[in-house]
Amino acid sequence: MDHGLMPLVFLDGYLPIEDHGLIGNLETCALVGRDGSINWCCLPYLDSPSVFAAILDKDRGGRFLLQPSAEFRSRQSYMPDTNVLVTEFETALGRAVVTDFMPVMADAEQGEVVPWDHRAILREVDCKRGKVEMRWELSPRPDYGRRQVTWARQAGGLLAKLGGGSQLFLQAPGEGQVQAGQATGAFTLEEGESAWLVLRYKEASPLSPVVCQQLLEETKGVWGSWVHSCDGPGCAFAGPWHDQVVRSELVLKLLTHPESGAIAAAPTTSLPEAVGAGRNWDYRYAWIRDASFTAQALFHIGHQKEARQYFRWIRSIWARDTDPADIQTMYSLAGGKDLKEVQLDHLSGYRNSRPVRIGNLAASQRQLDIYGELINALYEFTRYPRNGGVPERALIEAEWPMVRRIAEYVASTWQEPDSGIWEMRGREQHFTYSKLMGWVALDRSIRLAERWRLEAPLDVWKEERRKIRRAILDQSFDPRLNSFTQAFGSPVLDASSLLIPVMGLVSHTDPRVAGTIDATMSQLMSHGLVHRYLDSDGLSGTEGAFLLCTFWLVSALALAGRQAEAEEIFQGILARVGPLGLLAEEMHPAEGRMLGNYPQAFSHIGLVNSALYLGRRGRGPSAAPSPLGAEPIA
Repeated sequence: MDHGLMPLVFLDGYLPIEDHGLIGNLETCALVGRDGSINWCCLPYLDSPSVFAAILDKDRGGRFLLQPSAEFRSRQSYMPDTNVLVTEFETALGRAVVTDFMPVMADAEQGEVVPWDHRAILREVDCKRGKVEMRWELSPRPDYGRRQVTWARQAGGLLAKLGGGSQLFLQAPGEGQVQAGQATGAFTLEEGESAWLVLRYKEASPLSPVVCQQLLEETKGVWGSWVHSCDGPGCAFAGPWHDQVVRSELVLKLLTHPESGAIAAAPTTSLPEAVGAGRNWDYRYAWIRDASFTAQALFHIGHQKEARQYFRWIRSIWARDTDPADIQTMYSLAGGKDLKEVQLDHLSGYRNSRPVRIGNLAASQRQLDIYGELINALYEFTRYPRNGGVPERALIEAEWPMVRRIAEYVASTWQEPDSGIWEMRGREQHFTYSKLMGWVALDRSIRLAERWRLEAPLDVWKEERRKIRRAILDQSFDPRLNSFTQAFGSPVLDASSLLIPVMGLVSHTDPRVAGTIDATMSQLMSHGLVHRYLDSDGLSGTEGAFLLCTFWLVSALALAGRQAEAEEIFQGILARVGPLGLLAEEMHPAEGRMLGNYPQAFSHIGLVNSALYLGRRGRGPSAAPSPLGAEPIA
């Protein structure tokens, strides 16, 4: 794929999803289009109402545009090892580069990346050749376009009052004009000249170019110091996909909340899984499942503080929801439980894909797999030495009362149906993946109890663990398909079955595993990508291939010793990823267009874990054990 300067292509009046870069400050994120338009941003937090939502309605959503006035070609890239985005524009008369970022700082005491005290989006324009006239437009539409904006001039810039005590302050070259609810302006730069546009939230004073440059340099340095390094011996991520792993870890970090420790599934809502089909969901929340997988992925890259932050978030949930039955599948980033789902009928949706939703009804669903993900995360963090030391017994002992309550809850409820990992909005079923993670919850609890000599009813847990395993092998494996299936007694294939050997229920050499891999490749795979399932789920439209499931296949193949096949599929995905390295939830197999919320934690988690499997298995049979689960017990 040619990642050079290209003309813009619009689909139904919208930039393709993949033609957007992500910037953020650990409190919120913004999507910046290849046309120089910030088309999505929620303030002050990632799950706050939007201020810019042009990606969901090009006419009513609002944006912050900065681009050449003349016709142009463009491309985007990141400054290496940072979340600083660069958009290059070329016109007939010159070439300009726009650098976009949200400042972050280094907390020297904690050794952590933290937001800058004064939230802002900084945009530097640098003329590299000839002469370029740039134009800008600021059209905030607060509260998903439901509030009006009032404007005022203030020393050094323009003030947009958003209501509710919030405001945006813009400093830009020239005076700027306000008309019809938006501010516009233009300026010209010649070769060697540069200018800053700064958008500050709540603060209403300009920043000098010197301060702006200092913020840029510090932000670059902080990100560069945070990313993992493969300088040491034996790094599993060293190799041709190192840069993609770095981009994935930077994306995952932007989805973490430094105060609560919560981790969002994605920074967006309602980007469609199928254009025009209504498969549009709000992913700006912390799923127990997604956050657990994200924390584990970051942990295995070497980011232990993020793992500890995740457990801080989990403790805050356990402290309130002491009964495992009260634990929700997801929470707001501040820990809220009320995620009522609402449709915003005044917004047209991306490429006219209604409805636009905020909130998520799945928060009230029963998804029994989350207990396995919780306990497996704790197990993973204690399975490997940290900094050459021994895992802390204090961590295990502090969490053991809740772990025990969860294990006992799983032992008594695993035989009940639920809504499953894919959050089916129809009737509950006995989903294989939910049973698998029930087995994981008991298996890891048993292992922790035995390793640390903790009090537990081990005989009861072991018997229930045996029953779950037997039920999965007897009721989920279909001899006619030679594969595990989506639910007990179901003929439907489901890519989540690829995790059965990864989690250690059976050996990766088991013939039923080989059969499941082959069935997945022959029936769920299209154009090198894997669908999560192909059966009707009661929703309209046909969704794209699920990128996480494709990475699951890569991991399963690597674990089974089919390294060449695994690498071929993995490299095939990377070849279809754009120059920014960002992954949505899904991809249209034939067209290669991204679908669903973007960028998606699940997809980047899958990439990191697949790279880890490929790196470790590529070093031979003595490689380290599975990064996601335990070795099989039988």
